[in-house]
Amino acid sequence: MVNRTELETIAGALISKGKGLLAADESLPTIQKRFTTLNIASTEENRRAYREVLFTTNGLENYISGIIMFDETIRQKTRDGKSFIDLLNRKGIIPGIKVDKGTIDMPGFPGEKITAGLDGLRERLKEYRDLGARFTKWRAVITIGSGIPTRVNIETNARILALFASLSQEAGMTPVVEPEVLMDGDHDINRCEETSFSVLNDVFSALRDYRVYLEGALLKASMVLPGKSSPNQVQVAQVAETTLRTLRRVVPAAIPGIVFLSGGQSPEQATRHLNAMNALGKQPWEISFSFARALQDPALKTWMGSASNAVAAQNKLYHRAKCNSEARYGSYTEEVEKTA
Repeated sequence: MVNRTELETIAGALISKGKGLLAADESLPTIQKRFTTLNIASTEENRRAYREVLFTTNGLENYISGIIMFDETIRQKTRDGKSFIDLLNRKGIIPGIKVDKGTIDMPGFPGEKITAGLDGLRERLKEYRDLGARFTKWRAVITIGSGIPTRVNIETNARILALFASLSQEAGMTPVVEPEVLMDGDHDINRCEETSFSVLNDVFSALRDYRVYLEGALLKASMVLPGKSSPNQVQVAQVAETTLRTLRRVVPAAIPGIVFLSGGQSPEQATRHLNAMNALGKQPWEISFSFARALQDPALKTWMGSASNAVAAQNKLYHRAKCNSEARYGSYTEEVEKTA
């Protein structure tokens, strides 16, 4: 029997005032790509050491409520032998786990993806729960292009997300449902708005069909933005207004919070957009963040694989977390950004 109170409690704690999520759930190919760019060897020890730098940042718990980990990371320990799970629990940060296995080509639909990982998911969820994870995440990817996304691709991804969420709640973990509409392309903000509406409409229809308890789940959403190569870029205020308009039309008030992904934006851009949304006043749900690169990039580029840079890297992460905490209140300013 699903413990709805526990699911609600975790969801509520993850969207605590002034806090958000750190996504440290890069798969092995993804983190290798980021390390290689900086000439850092992607060894298991380097990956462990990097995550330890992030997780042991002094005061991180003031701004980060939960951390999403990768399968390798959730099993790792600090240099002195403490499990990352225990470390986070002692800091009051809720451990989470990404449970999808990445995207694959959707057969018969060129240019479109679906997400793998449903096979054996029930058993893996039980193992992650036993390891100490209390929330889960699954990412679907929607691409905007010529003739895409198709209705079939949107519906298929929505059903997969709903099944993941249902299985997560069955296992006693709060699901974070992530249908990401990619920034890649030259589409304008209107096309992104139309696509985002269609995607979210199908996702919540599927969540209801699969009897997912919405009060015990979170939405990880992409902001409504023009494509990166679009000639029609827009101001921060328009991104905030368009994103919230789209969400109000389709996301039920039963969802306690929306945690935004940064999706290819610079750290400062992501923070400005988050701030602008919160500055528009109270919404039916908490407006928070679940950033990966927008939190990690300055720290990673400072750490560079060297233990001697650990404290400086932690200062970078702490600063970005604090900036996004201010953005949760709509009180982020350039002065906050400049203050180390």
